[in-house]
Amino acid sequence: MDKTERSEILSILVSNEPGVTARLGSLFARRGFNIDSFTASPTNDPKLTRITIATTGDDRKFDQILTQTAKQEFVKTIDIMDAKSIYRELLLLKVKADKKDRSQLMEIVEIYRGRIVDLSRKSMIIELTGSSEKIDGFMDMMSCYDLIDVCRTGVTGINRGDAGISDSSDDQ
Repeated sequence: MDKTERSEILSILVSNEPGVTARLGSLFARRGFNIDSFTASPTNDPKLTRITIATTGDDRKFDQILTQTAKQEFVKTIDIMDAKSIYRELLLLKVKADKKDRSQLMEIVEIYRGRIVDLSRKSMIIELTGSSEKIDGFMDMMSCYDLIDVCRTGVTGINRGDAGISDSSDDQ
C-alpha cells in the first residue's frame, strides 16, 4: 500500500437521531484519524442526515476508515473525492475596509467571484463559495489586510449525475 498522505472526502448518510454524529466523531478519534472538516446537513428524507468529512491519510488509513464506518449502523458511506462529485466550502470573512482599501478589496472579491454581503464605514463582510483550494488562495490574497473575523463551513459534497448517495452502487 502507498504511504503517501492525501486528502479524501467521505459522504456518509446516517439516521437523523441524537448521538449519531458524536458516535461518528468518536469512531475517528479512537482510531487516531484527524478530521479536517465535518459538515452535517439534512437531506430530502427527514429520517436521514448527510455528513461530509474531509480527512487526510494514506491508503491503509482510508481502507480502515471505510471498513470501520461500514461496521456501524450508518446507512451508506462513499468516498466522493473523484471527478464524479462536486464539493464546495463557504467562507464568510469580515475585513477592515476603510476608504483607501475598499476599491482594492472589491476588485479581489470580483476576481474570486465572491460577494460583499455587508458594508459599514470601517468593515465589510465577504462571502465566497468554492473549493478549499480557492478559499485558501483567497485567504492568502487577503492576508495583507486587517482581518477581523473568519468563518469557514468546511467541505460539503454531492455526486454528479442522476444517482444519489442512497442508490449508489458502491456499497461499503
